[in-house]
Amino acid sequence: MASEAHKQLGTYLRDRRTRLDPAAFGFGGGRRRTPGLRREEVASRANISATWYTWLEQGRGGAPSADVLDRIAKGLMLTEPEREHLYMLGLGRLPEARYRPVDGITPRLQRVLDAMALSPAIIKTATWEVVGWNRAAAVLLTDYAKLPREGRNILRLMFGSDHVRRRNEDWNSIARFVVGAFRADVARAGASTSAEVTKLVAELCETSPEFEALWQDNDVVAHGEGVKRIHHPDAGWLALEFSSFAVEGRPDLGMIIYNPASPEDAGKLRALLGHDEA
Repeated sequence: MASEAHKQLGTYLRDRRTRLDPAAFGFGGGRRRTPGLRREEVASRANISATWYTWLEQGRGGAPSADVLDRIAKGLMLTEPEREHLYMLGLGRLPEARYRPVDGITPRLQRVLDAMALSPAIIKTATWEVVGWNRAAAVLLTDYAKLPREGRNILRLMFGSDHVRRRNEDWNSIARFVVGAFRADVARAGASTSAEVTKLVAELCETSPEFEALWQDNDVVAHGEGVKRIHHPDAGWLALEFSSFAVEGRPDLGMIIYNPASPEDAGKLRALLGHDEA
């Protein structure tokens, strides 16, 4: 007897199949009694047996493998959210993360950053490359626009810039925290063994004995939230509360928002932004 989960999987597959236009996939055959692709056509596109696919739609095929679900998702041309839903129905879990390098962020996401006029905010990749920032972040933290792309990596800045080291109070604790959070981020994004991460880790281990020692400690931490103190050449020391947020549907992207920790810090930040506008 089919379980409720298998019935829901079958219903979802049938619904997705009937929404597809046969002509768009080169399937002819004139008028059809029902809309969409036929079961055997989906099975052919997914490279699985028509009998097995039929059983899945009927809710009596049992639990499919991840490989079968990926083939069906490709055959039905599912979006990433639809593929995730397929996994939840078929296996009761999300698929393993697929890492993909990021070139930048959407204009809409940039507008979100720009709307936080008094809160420095950045968006970073799983490899801690900053790909988005607002004006407050450029004024108070780093003007990333003046750096080459490879120089916008937070790890390279932490372990390769004396200027950044001097600006961060208790640099040793922050460095340990950053490396542990970086390790967690690349694992979550499915990027631990990617060529990009392997190359970056090798580079940092070669150029920074401190990074190499911290990397070998294998610490893992959640970025979450906290407080950091940074030194600005004009405003002096400022305390900032930070909170980290995942970007929905993008496990490879994270947003960090900083807010002044006290009215005094807020006043210093306003003065900096006002001076920058003059």
